[in-house]
Amino acid sequence: MRSTSISLLLAAAATFAGHPTASAETLTYPDLVHRLTDLEHLAVPPPVGEKTALASSYDRASQYDAATDKYINWGANADGSGIVRQEGDESVLMDVQGPGCIWRTWSATVDKGHVKIYLDGAETPAVDLPFSGYFDRKSEPFTRPNIVYMTKANGLDNYTPIPFLKSCKIVADKGWGNYFHFNYTLFPAGTVVPTFKLPLSAEDSAALDAANKILGNCGADPAPARPGQKSDTLALTVNPGQTSTVAELTGEGAITALKVKFDVPGDPGTPNDFLRQLAVRITWDGQKEPAVWAPLGDFFGDAVIPAKYQSLPTGITADGQWYNYWYMPFANGAKIEIENDSAIPVAMNWEVDHAPLTQPASSLLRFHAKWHRDAFLPERKDRWPDWTLLTTKGVGRYVGTQLHIWNPHGGWWGEGDEKFFVDGEKFPSTFGTGSEDYFGYAWSCPIVFNQALHGQPVNENNRGHVNVHRWHIADNIPFQNTFEGNIEKYFGNSRSTYYAAVAYWYLSTNGTDPYAEIPVADRIGYYSPLTILKPNGVVEAENLRPINGDFDAQEMTNFGPGWSDNTQLYWRPQKIGEPLNLELKGIKAGKYQFSVVYTHASDYGICQLSVNGTPVGPASDLYGDGVKVAPIIDLGIVTLNDGVNTIGVTCTGKNDKALNDLIGIDYFKLIPAQ
Repeated sequence: MRSTSISLLLAAAATFAGHPTASAETLTYPDLVHRLTDLEHLAVPPPVGEKTALASSYDRASQYDAATDKYINWGANADGSGIVRQEGDESVLMDVQGPGCIWRTWSATVDKGHVKIYLDGAETPAVDLPFSGYFDRKSEPFTRPNIVYMTKANGLDNYTPIPFLKSCKIVADKGWGNYFHFNYTLFPAGTVVPTFKLPLSAEDSAALDAANKILGNCGADPAPARPGQKSDTLALTVNPGQTSTVAELTGEGAITALKVKFDVPGDPGTPNDFLRQLAVRITWDGQKEPAVWAPLGDFFGDAVIPAKYQSLPTGITADGQWYNYWYMPFANGAKIEIENDSAIPVAMNWEVDHAPLTQPASSLLRFHAKWHRDAFLPERKDRWPDWTLLTTKGVGRYVGTQLHIWNPHGGWWGEGDEKFFVDGEKFPSTFGTGSEDYFGYAWSCPIVFNQALHGQPVNENNRGHVNVHRWHIADNIPFQNTFEGNIEKYFGNSRSTYYAAVAYWYLSTNGTDPYAEIPVADRIGYYSPLTILKPNGVVEAENLRPINGDFDAQEMTNFGPGWSDNTQLYWRPQKIGEPLNLELKGIKAGKYQFSVVYTHASDYGICQLSVNGTPVGPASDLYGDGVKVAPIIDLGIVTLNDGVNTIGVTCTGKNDKALNDLIGIDYFKLIPAQ
């Protein structure tokens, strides 16, 4: 974090519908472990002084200058090596005053250097392992596969709670790796928690075993059987343009599960507007405005491509049942509606589980979930590239993010750190290291995966639709007055990279939820496939295999239209005269008219091409004012052989105006000579 410790919140006690400031708790280790799977606890208002934050390796070049009220280098992206401070040969990764608990440990790169966790000022670490040892499931208690794992998409995650009574300091030896997250909560002063000590007792180990079993059985209700729980079922057909009532409950209680089955038209696994044309609407206590409104697919943790996945609170089972286990209390009735803005009638089978409350409704928060695109973005230019997930006022807890990305040009869409501002913070107490890191994976990996608390059920190889989610259950973000959650968005809508999110949170009945319902015209259509320029008969330079040297296939959409396949070969020669040889295969022997399309830019040099070792045409000066596609250049007739031919690229210098001697090539064209 930005200081060596985070003090407890000292604001005056805020009331919630007559709910007084909670007295200090005594929590056992099984109590803390239970919070990994306890959805009902999320509806309990946070006591004054409870604060969840993140210690991470974010780039410390990102700063807030209080004297000038300016955000500096807010999009800095060297996020792998930020630390609190250096102490001799050791790096301090986290240093906070308790009582508190670490809920989640994550990394993208771990090595053999030890990471040591010192608790309550002890001289001997409570945990002393190579950083890899926190994730390889070889050392107790970090052995349970649904609590500690490496995702299929390279993320290393450990959800074993590590509590402390007075303080927590984490230090790392040289060679520990790169990138770290420690999500933790600081409890109000006076809270009593056990200080983590190995080996764990039999009771504490049994609590982890029980949590591991629940987290490995997603799709089933994570709560034990509730006294008095009822299950209402309803089969209905919702006609086009119709809003139908799924359930209308009276009195007080809590919805404990929503489940629905219906047929999705079209081919499975393909994009479908239908899931955005259906919307879920839920109101509590007779209110006019809904606390829950979202397209049906997004609300259940999916978006425009139905994909089977199972997480703790939401998912789609193998038999096609969509489920939602968020705990939803109400004091004076609840109404669930489904809207059909599609052109076809929809037959649906709903199940609504509900149960009596275990404590007064006046002492509980209300569940909210809202879908939006680009709502309430920061107005300050120095806050670029922040993209708002949620802004709200009141007492509450932020509990989850479902994010849909439309990225038709391909390439990595993310690099965006999560930043959570709590109760008027100028600098966020949660500051992450990258979009995929927030969602629990790493290195922009497009492989789909599903875990209990996070997942990537859809990814079209980072080119097209991506759907990711992250649930904050034990590590929920409590707030007393305001919450603003952001994730960085490097590419603007002008690039046709769009975000749409569902934010999930609990809020006091007198809180402010500013999100309105979104008309269907704004929910669909914006993710239409792009028309990509690709002239007939071209050989994409970036698709050729280098025989020697290396180059980048650079995505060019940010520079405007005109590049074939929106991509070019981008080469950084190490010295003047250095050749880059490209393998040309699949061409019949004969004579060909040879042409090339280069890119012009202010830092590009002079390029000479050759074919099979023989220079062709004159050298071309690629210097230009701005990045632009150059006109096609006819280089004359070349003779090609059967089998493999070689196209040579050589930088022969640069003109006096050029800032560098880089080379950019869009494509070659080979036409059989008449």
